[in-house]
Amino acid sequence: MRWWDIDAVLALEARVFPEDAWTAGMFWSELAHARGPHATRRYLVAETPDGVLAGYGGLVAVDGTADVQTVGVLPTHQGAGLGARLLTALLAAAVDDFGCHEVLLEVRVDNVPARRLYTRSGFVPIGVRRGYYQPGNVDALVMRNDDPAAALRAARAAGPDPAAGPDPVRDPGPVRADPGAEQDTRGTPPHAATNAPPGDERTP
Repeated sequence: MRWWDIDAVLALEARVFPEDAWTAGMFWSELAHARGPHATRRYLVAETPDGVLAGYGGLVAVDGTADVQTVGVLPTHQGAGLGARLLTALLAAAVDDFGCHEVLLEVRVDNVPARRLYTRSGFVPIGVRRGYYQPGNVDALVMRNDDPAAALRAARAAGPDPAAGPDPVRDPGPVRADPGAEQDTRGTPPHAATNAPPGDERTP
């Protein structure tokens, strides 16, 4: 994800997460933490061949543990495997780029399709956060994958490559800080702070 993707991501946010959509400032702050040699974030997008943003995802990685922060998929593209390819790309970032040995996430307890996806990807429930999602007062299921490298190998064997298919996932990889580049000074949003609780996964 790059700064020029933010407007399209915000439009998708409003569709899939109407109650708790992130703001532009949150995404700017997250991307600021994806820069430089000490980056702790990775955000990526998936686009249709004609350039329409169909999905996005992001994670934070600190001290060998990654937290999936968000995954969003355009409603018209849900159920076609795009969420799985986004998750595979995030696992690849966690394992290959950040060297993580575990990945955490949170998902609404009533989001059955997402829970099935995570279970297939090797995540297991480890707890519940009561009333985590507001204003609906919906509980969050905390899930963990303690062998993301194995999950990534299985996902790659099953295919398809996240960068292939009708809606290829665009992962810019580590972003170097440009001298003089404009930096966001608003700080990290609470949900994505280094010491944040696991996940804030909101996959529709």
